[in-house]
Amino acid sequence: MTASFPIRLLLSVLFLIGMCCMATSGLTAEHTKDSLETVKKAVADNKAVLLDVREKAEWDQGHLRDAKFLALSALRRGVKAEELARLLPKDKVIYCHCASGRRCLQAADILKKSGYDVRPLKAGYDELVESGFAPAAK
Repeated sequence: MTASFPIRLLLSVLFLIGMCCMATSGLTAEHTKDSLETVKKAVADNKAVLLDVREKAEWDQGHLRDAKFLALSALRRGVKAEELARLLPKDKVIYCHCASGRRCLQAADILKKSGYDVRPLKAGYDELVESGFAPAAK
């Protein structure tokens, strides 16, 4: 007995959706379980670095006072090890953030390959400001 056309069509569509999801979900990084209070304290105690991986235009519209900037697009193109070392110390936790929590996962995957302890934040820029992270003065 063969499946009717509508069922076969539905199964084919579901298969294609699954294949697309698998192709785009190659991320291995996961959002950190560290609380935002833990992140704030680690940054304040100079035990961690806050890294903004949004694009330059987003950074220019507003960023966190204690954050360093390195756009995901630059990481994708490739950043020299010396430049990374100058910006990001390997002996500290790197908490990265973006606008919504997706790009920081991609950035974490890239930075982990270079030996960094990267912990992407699920909270985006606006949520971080709302939770007490200080924005930089304009």
